Amino acid sequence: MSERWPGDEAEALELAEEAPAEMDEPEQDVVDEAEPEPDEDAEEPIPRLRAPGEHAEGELDIPDDVNVIEGEPDGTRRGVAIVAARFNGEITNRLLDSALEELDRLGVRPAAITVMPVPGAFELPLAAMALAKTRRFACVVALGCVIRGEAPHFEYAASEAASGLQLAALETGVPVAFGLLTVDNAEQAEARVGKGAEAVRTALEMADAFAQLRASAR
Repeated sequence: MSERWPGDEAEALELAEEAPAEMDEPEQDVVDEAEPEPDEDAEEPIPRLRAPGEHAEGELDIPDDVNVIEGEPDGTRRGVAIVAARFNGEITNRLLDSALEELDRLGVRPAAITVMPVPGAFELPLAAMALAKTRRFACVVALGCVIRGEAPHFEYAASEAASGLQLAALETGVPVAFGLLTVDNAEQAEARVGKGAEAVRTALEMADAFAQLRASAR
């Protein structure tokens, strides 16, 4: 018989119990979490064509073999009504000047233009509705300015004015152009006073389109 030293069996059992545990949990390689280097061959993102919220004009590609009813900013038809808010009058006056200059350029006679001043943006829809219901005007142009920093009820006034002007057009069938500036500060408002002329062109174009539609239905 071979000679065994005291404690050999205990150490052997202890080693046997530890060995499987070490095998069950192999060491894992440390993963390098550094950000991958940019791919120089990757396509560059498409640049913005215009600033967010900026109006983009363009032409529609309409086939030649379909009927088209498209209005033009024609100033030779019936009268045009302008409802203008006195609130922020310095800006609204410039919007009104822009609108009147565009009407003159498009051939609308001064005698065919009616201007109705109202206190503020909240009164624009009611006045636009009243003017449209007279059936004396081919279109109505609403002008005003609401500045966020000067109107604590900015969102409410802007939202209600927009909804009301749309309702006036829908209920009467008379085009009502939205020329209300809703901006964050006076500098933004001054940069957009040309909105008056844009609103005039929109109103006259829609009025002409509606006139063509009525003529085609006879």
